[in-house]
Amino acid sequence: MTDTTITPEGQEPQVSTRKAARRGGGDPAARGRTTIADGVVEKIAGLAARDVVGVHAMGSGLARTFGAVRDRVPGGSKSVARGVKAEVGEVQTALDLEIVVDYGVAIADVARAVRENVIAAVERMTGLEVVEVNIAVSDVKLPEEQDEEPELRIQ
Repeated sequence: MTDTTITPEGQEPQVSTRKAARRGGGDPAARGRTTIADGVVEKIAGLAARDVVGVHAMGSGLARTFGAVRDRVPGGSKSVARGVKAEVGEVQTALDLEIVVDYGVAIADVARAVRENVIAAVERMTGLEVVEVNIAVSDVKLPEEQDEEPELRIQ
């Protein structure tokens, strides 16, 4: 913005420049708060963990059984957060994952890959610092085992 001062005859006008004031002032990013629910972080982590080769499923056998029933009931939704528990703070999060691995994979390598993939996805999408990812391997899927899909009593 430019201001011109009117002066008496014979004198040079003085010109000054000043920045226009911004409403609210300051950094726009500091004008409010963003909160991220535990469930959001759990879904991101669940999807990232499932992307790793060698992860057969998420959750314990009992959780997968109940989840399979819920998924097949009309109106039921597949839970991508199954097997994931998150604690979310203002700037950090910690995660606990329960996985089932395929028989024959190196469990330590799968756990390392899951940890890396989950940390990268959660930090990139949420901006939260992931302070820990604890992984519990609750089962091994054998080649001859059928996936658990319980019979529905209702149709």
